[in-house]
Amino acid sequence: MKAQATLFQLGTDLQEAPTLNAKAPQSRQAQTEGFDNSEVGQTAYITDNVLKGPWTASDHDNDHFITVDGKKCAGKHMIIDLWGAKDIDKMDVMEAAMRKCVEVCGATLLHIHLHHFQPNGGISGVAVLAESHISVHTWPERDYAAFDVFMCGDSRPELAVGILAEAFRATEVKSDRILRGECEE
Repeated sequence: MKAQATLFQLGTDLQEAPTLNAKAPQSRQAQTEGFDNSEVGQTAYITDNVLKGPWTASDHDNDHFITVDGKKCAGKHMIIDLWGAKDIDKMDVMEAAMRKCVEVCGATLLHIHLHHFQPNGGISGVAVLAESHISVHTWPERDYAAFDVFMCGDSRPELAVGILAEAFRATEVKSDRILRGECEE
């Protein structure tokens, strides 16, 4: 039951499609034009189902593409490697660091899911954001953590680099920025 509840939260429940105006587990539901899962006997159409948030009426028509260094794109994707990292096997520290990234970067948290591997204590997980995601995979036996921070709109994912480096007291930090969905306009 717990696994099924988690799948439903992520919108991938295989037993029952979400119904129109279903209540989301967080403060807002995803904006979806509809999806067709007819291959497995399910079809659902959900439209304009924002419950609450910092959005205006014009946000429905806003694609949230931004201009960075004169280039139009969907958003910025930070690839962050932390070496010599401490506490990367502690679930509470990981969740707190992810929540701080969301807040400082100006994003909207929808859901966090973390998995703790045994016996090494590694963590894999994701913070699902209205603006995209933060994902993590850690190797405590090597004091290494790999983070992906992708955000669209006005969010500032580059601020996550310092937050994560400080939270895990990394001795070496490598980060790269990729512009996602780059287009000419």
